[in-house]
Amino acid sequence: MTLHSDVAELLAGAGIVDVDVDDAVADEHVRSSAYQRVVSVTASSRSRDRDRTIVATILRDPIEMVSKTAVVDLLDRIAMKVTGPAEFRQWSAELLPEIDQLKTEGNREFIRRRIHDWLFYLSIEDGRMPTPADLAEITNWMQRFLAEHSTSPAVLALVAESGSRKKIRNIAKNRAGSRKLRTQ
Repeated sequence: MTLHSDVAELLAGAGIVDVDVDDAVADEHVRSSAYQRVVSVTASSRSRDRDRTIVATILRDPIEMVSKTAVVDLLDRIAMKVTGPAEFRQWSAELLPEIDQLKTEGNREFIRRRIHDWLFYLSIEDGRMPTPADLAEITNWMQRFLAEHSTSPAVLALVAESGSRKKIRNIAKNRAGSRKLRTQ
């Protein structure tokens, strides 16, 4: 497969007809934008059958940062759609052989960490109460996501107390305080 045929296949599969394949091949910014659109279409589909093939195709891009960004976007979008941690664990496990094809260990590790973060978040959404030690095992990105998005007073209190950064702790503390005011 060539980059040209990969990009053409991804765009056709997503029904995107307004991107010039030659422009996308020649310009990584155009290609990155095209991948983001493919990911959006892919994530909005009810079927997860083609996800591994799409990820494998994107990951063949010669510029790993472009492909990593698109795959992380897909992970984020799917994590917000799944019914729980078991579904996400199964889905992401199917992608790991493709992710392991990345040449740069840092990029592979980044994606693995994002999967770990989402599994942590989904387990909380599923009713698990994390500990300070659990919180220390997730990235600052996920701690901030929890501080900004959690609706659990207990989780917000934990992040306000044990978050890794002052800004994260303050966001959680402020949100926990505003939640108390709204519930009174």
